[in-house]
Parts: sequence; structure tokens; C-alpha cells
Amino acid sequence: MTIVLIDYDAGNLHSAEKALQRMAAEGDAGDLIVTADPETVARADRIVLPGDGAFPACRRGLQAIDGLEDAILHAVEDKGRPFLGICVGMQMMARLGLEYEEVAGFGWIDGVVDRIAPDDPALKIPHMGWNDLKIDVQHPVLEGISSGDHAYFVHSYAMRVSTPAHRLAHVAYGGDVTAIVGRDTMIGTQFHPEKSQSAGLRLIANFLAWRP
Repeated sequence: MTIVLIDYDAGNLHSAEKALQRMAAEGDAGDLIVTADPETVARADRIVLPGDGAFPACRRGLQAIDGLEDAILHAVEDKGRPFLGICVGMQMMARLGLEYEEVAGFGWIDGVVDRIAPDDPALKIPHMGWNDLKIDVQHPVLEGISSGDHAYFVHSYAMRVSTPAHRLAHVAYGGDVTAIVGRDTMIGTQFHPEKSQSAGLRLIANFLAWRP
């Protein structure tokens, strides 16, 4: 099995690469390739899309690499390859992002990415640090992960989903903040699983073993 971690200059991939390598080795899940080559992405058995920074910049960075977005869409939509989006990589699964301007996402999840607005003005934005997951919908990728497990967040924007079944988990931060989304062969985490210790590594291992 080939696992592709997409490198499109949207953040430091070191932690994600190390975590994926470790869990792939422990689970005998195959080889990890870090690449932006469309042909390699199109042939991948698993695709991981990270993203740090602003939604519009990440979308444009992805689109600037000729053929890359088409390769992702073909692999996920047409071939049904499992996909994991991390942070802004997860946000791009939405229909629309509203960070600075309106920018279309992949449209895989009917949702809008908007600025977090806590009901407590003492809560700072960005939402940064550890928070307790609250599981909303059971899913194979969440096996062994429970409400109360910790995950590490760094973000100012979050997805509001239109279909409750697509929000697999949330956290409380002056209101509900979407933490995990998913449908079909697609999973996204607003937090960084590669930095979330045991719960994050378990999620990565589950994703690599998942047979949707």
C-alpha cells in the first residue's frame, strides 16, 4: 500500500511525516511518500492533506501545482481512496471558506468554514492548545478514542456542518467547535493528530488500517 502525504508548501510536514511513518511501520501499512506529483497522488492508496495558515492561501497553493487538485479529486471521488485532511486540509473539504474572502472548497462536506466566535470574550482566538474531544458519531477511525481524550489545536476558523452525521466529534470552546468530520472514504481533523500524543497516533493508525 502507498500512503501519500501531500507537500504543497503549506506548513512544516516534519511532525506529520514522522507520525505517519511510525504508525505505518507499526501496522505494516505500507510505504509513505511525501510528494506533490499528481501522478503519484492519483495512484496512491491513502492520501493525507495537511495545511497550516489561511484557507485562501492553502487553496491557491494547491491549485498552483498543475494537475495536483485534479489528481486528489480523481483519487478520492472517482476511485474512493481514503483521505485524511489535517487542519486547513480538513477545512478544504467544506463547501466554502470565509477567511478574509469567500473561497470554494472541495464540497465534500456541506459546511462553511468561519471564524470562531466564543460566547465568552475572555477566550482567546486563535484557539490554541489542548482540548477534550467529545465524540458525536461513532466511526472506525475513532476506534479506541473516547470522549475526554485530548487533542492539540491551533486555529482561528472552524467548520460549521449542515448535516449532523458528518460531524464526528467536537470540542467546547465558548460553544461547540467542530473537531472531526467525515463521510464515505473521507475524514478530516481540525486538530493536529501528529501532535496529539496517544489519541492522535491511534487515529492515524486507524486511518491507515481502515477498509471503507
